[in-house]
Amino acid sequence: MRKIFTVIAAMALFVVLITGCGTQKEEAVNKKTTEPLSIVATIFPPYDFTSQIVGDKANVYQLLPPGAESHSYEPTPQDIIKIQNCDVFIYVGGESDTWVDKILESMDTSNMKIIKMMDCVSTVEEEVVEGMQEEEEHDHDGDTEVREDSEEEPEYDEHVWTSPANAMKITQAISDTLCQVDQQNKEYYQQNTKDYIAQLENLDKEFKQIVDQASRKVIVFGDRFPLRYFADEYGLEYYAAFPGCSTETEPSVNTIKYLVDKVKAEKIPVVFYIEFSNHKTADSICEATGAKALLFQSCHNVSQEDLKAGKTYVDLMTENAANLKEALQ
Repeated sequence: MRKIFTVIAAMALFVVLITGCGTQKEEAVNKKTTEPLSIVATIFPPYDFTSQIVGDKANVYQLLPPGAESHSYEPTPQDIIKIQNCDVFIYVGGESDTWVDKILESMDTSNMKIIKMMDCVSTVEEEVVEGMQEEEEHDHDGDTEVREDSEEEPEYDEHVWTSPANAMKITQAISDTLCQVDQQNKEYYQQNTKDYIAQLENLDKEFKQIVDQASRKVIVFGDRFPLRYFADEYGLEYYAAFPGCSTETEPSVNTIKYLVDKVKAEKIPVVFYIEFSNHKTADSICEATGAKALLFQSCHNVSQEDLKAGKTYVDLMTENAANLKEALQ
């Protein structure tokens, strides 16, 4: 979702960058040889991947507050300073991150390594599947014909981390960069990366086994669907109320009816909702069909409680695996 900064906010950020960040950047460069790396990630997946790699050898920060929705996030002046002073900055690169380009253009990034997760994997275009609620005035409309007629560039699905196979590629790309920046801890990072990718491989095998042994290959989300890469990876057909980056919360009667009919016709036992959702749509579909509402986490963020408990991407996806198994039985 495109971020539109007000004139006041833009001026505030400009003042912060001009008055505060230059000196702080110089100080940060001078300290790099004695202090741990400072790594800033916009959302939870790269924060977690990086944390698994660096252990206690570097400082990792997540800009998106726990429990917050990434599509509505806007950086604070303090966030801008964190980015300006970091050694490595990791972001997704989709429409929700349009603010990043504006910020980076305002900075001297010569002493900073920047990782764009969408550059680490093969991306797919946003799509709207049958029955899904479209948004008339939203960029993520997924209408291929409209894009071709208007000669607009296609919009790519930004939720690249939802596939464990992609998570492996992103983790390796982060590790390679960290090893380049911090040669002193290179072997430590490489061993941690090897161990963590082994966990992701096991996760990938678990999902493949669940799907291979399933009696159906269809999933239904009474919610947004930010899991295109996951569905593609495991050959799942999906139906949902909204596209992945939709800002809508109330589906039309036609959308509800379509999903209710789909659940009834295929005797689907589970309707999913995603994290931080009020899951009203999923509940409505379940009430009409007798299906069970279950959480399927896109892992874009965690709650404050889960963060304190040390929940990881692997933990969240393992929970997803259990719920997926129930949905496909």
